[in-house]
Amino acid sequence: MANPNYLKRFRSRLSRGLATGLLTLVSVTGMPGMAWADSAQQIRQDSAKALQHLYAVEPSTKELGDKAVAVLVFPKIYKAGLIVGGEHGQGTLFKGKEPVAYYDISAMSLGLQAGAQTFGYALFFMNQKSLNYLDQSDGWALGSGPSLVLWDKSTASSLSTTTLTQDVFAVPFGAQGLMAGMGLEGSKISNIKP
Repeated sequence: MANPNYLKRFRSRLSRGLATGLLTLVSVTGMPGMAWADSAQQIRQDSAKALQHLYAVEPSTKELGDKAVAVLVFPKIYKAGLIVGGEHGQGTLFKGKEPVAYYDISAMSLGLQAGAQTFGYALFFMNQKSLNYLDQSDGWALGSGPSLVLWDKSTASSLSTTTLTQDVFAVPFGAQGLMAGMGLEGSKISNIKP
């Protein structure tokens, strides 16, 4: 009988390898315009443009942004999967209008999923405690740490002091493509130095 720890490590390595290969394949063939940002300036410009677009198409997020201590914007996150899936994106943390740091978001998953898509995500940090967690953690795995609430029409319509006691609001935007079976939970956000 095989060693269970060996099988676990083997599956983990296989999954990472398949996810990397799948994302590479999609970047070459299936997702027009897919490219990894290579400079802080490019990440910052793309993030600022995406945030302004979000504020224009969903005005309630502007009010949310005015109340947040910081906003982390991932202008494009690329996801792809066929049983094994992965995602990757780069973004900017803004305090007010000032860019203060750069982050990478990535995940790998195994399960029922198929497709490829791009989308943006803005994370609104509503208090210093949640922002400190992002700064001090060695990569924030979404689903652990500060409470994360998805911002939707019903949340926006009931915006109040009570609603704003949440740590972080997540706002997806600009989805293109079709992806079934993958959520953002389990994604890891890590500080980068582009």
